[in-house]
Amino acid sequence: MFLPATRQEMNELGWEACDVILVTGDSYIDSPFNGAAQIGKWLHHHGFRVGIIAQPSVENPEEITRLGEPGLFWGVSGGCVDSMVANYTALKKRRKGDDFSPGGLNNRRPDRAVIVYTNLIRRSFKATRPIVLGGIEASLRRIAHFDYWSDSIRRSILFDAKADALIYGMGERAVLELAQALAQGGDFREIRGLCYIAHAPRPDYLTLPDFETVAADQEAFTGMFRLFYDNNDPVTARGLNQQHGDRWLVQNPPALHLSEAELDQAAELPFEREQHPWHQQFGAVRALDTIRFSINTHRGCYGECHFCAIAVHQGRTVLSRSEASILREAEELTRHPAFRGIISDAGGPTANMYGFECGRKKSRGSCQFKACIGAQVCSTLRPDHRRQTELLKKLRRLPGVKKVFVASGLRYDLILEDRTGGEAYLRELTAHHVSGQLKVAPEHTEPHVLNLMNKPAAASLLEFKRRFDRLSAEAGKNQFLTYYLIAAYPGCTDLDMQAMQRFVSSELRITPEQVQIFTPTPSTWASVMYYTEKNPFTGERLFVEKNGAAKERQKQRIVGGVARKKTGRKGG
Repeated sequence: MFLPATRQEMNELGWEACDVILVTGDSYIDSPFNGAAQIGKWLHHHGFRVGIIAQPSVENPEEITRLGEPGLFWGVSGGCVDSMVANYTALKKRRKGDDFSPGGLNNRRPDRAVIVYTNLIRRSFKATRPIVLGGIEASLRRIAHFDYWSDSIRRSILFDAKADALIYGMGERAVLELAQALAQGGDFREIRGLCYIAHAPRPDYLTLPDFETVAADQEAFTGMFRLFYDNNDPVTARGLNQQHGDRWLVQNPPALHLSEAELDQAAELPFEREQHPWHQQFGAVRALDTIRFSINTHRGCYGECHFCAIAVHQGRTVLSRSEASILREAEELTRHPAFRGIISDAGGPTANMYGFECGRKKSRGSCQFKACIGAQVCSTLRPDHRRQTELLKKLRRLPGVKKVFVASGLRYDLILEDRTGGEAYLRELTAHHVSGQLKVAPEHTEPHVLNLMNKPAAASLLEFKRRFDRLSAEAGKNQFLTYYLIAAYPGCTDLDMQAMQRFVSSELRITPEQVQIFTPTPSTWASVMYYTEKNPFTGERLFVEKNGAAKERQKQRIVGGVARKKTGRKGG
């Protein structure tokens, strides 16, 4: 069933009121890939009455009030993407399209959606139940942070939204404990994975430099972010305090990881895998084409790419579902009336991190001064693709399944490092699980830029390409690699882009299609680099391109450069 989005649906269920109402910046897609649906179904599974208000109009107050007032709390999210990232390009131009809005038009999600939706609730319900922020927009903006769109350091979003609490990370454990605490009339301020505002700091917590200091001092901001980043692992993290004016942000330690059984339970909740009918009247959502018949095999990423927020939001520990759970979900997909035999993706944030983790990390937490992968793969990680290889074989042999594709991006350095199962995994992929093109994300080719990104050297990309091409030929498949590349990253100059263009042209022999201009998203090391124009690990000065036209020129160095060479035209 769909969670109710209208009063009529509530009446049909016999509900006079909801316990929890979730407000989201996305259309209501009932899918495990939609945060509001996932949290809503999780709470409903545990006995709570949950309704969803998706993309409420700012001009029409009746939309935020159509389900009435919840008995326990409001949950507010900007959606699956930070609303500023969703609404603007890297050059700060308004986006025309939105894959999570009906009809594909970007006309329903307000800027800084979490703040706007909270204000809508306050205007219509003066002394209402607690308002709790969640989702990636709230999670990445939970402390003082650099905001690219205003080019300034902003306060914790909890203060700007004037909400009562904020749940960070993936949220299932914390939100359930919150609902249970409120239902029993208890205090929610001890719940792990939760932030709140207080008049005094917690004496047992680590105190970060205050907002006023980090807003005025770049060195203090870098130091603050380092303390924040180093306290994100639930095994080792301390609670954090940060003063904002005469009040304090208090961040409890991260929620403990879900067990494999809990992860399976959350993934196997009954989802319609369709857009709610009330929203369908306004048009289809493009995102559904990608996620409807995809399977999420794991969460978290130990890649720690410095431009990526997954480490701060999902965590640096990879949590894998059981093989049995994934196979049950696949069997359930075959019973969907629209299923035509194609599982469009079996993966996660990085597809080939399923099924193995560092044993030390699970018991002692993430290393503070050492990355799992980056320029090199840590010797204690020991990549092993055998479990995923067997899973893929079993998925494609299920009755009713014709094809299983791996559409999520890969870390090719992990495949090369896996001396036991890497070759067999790549052979399985190339023979059965590539939909014409396989995604990889080298992002750049120049050593100093790759180092600033925490990415492996270009030599590993070439070795992977050689193996991929060989195995594709052996399988009799005419298939290719798709490369994701970034222009105007901190430390990257025009000369670096010219060098990348020569590499792409001579070594990869392709015309790049997936080249994006770097966007400094909140709570990433790369945004610290962009703001301070320094390498935060060494203190050395960095060239950072901040002119919009020059950023576009960097992109065209590679896109236009390869095109000119192919057509025989000359250019600088």
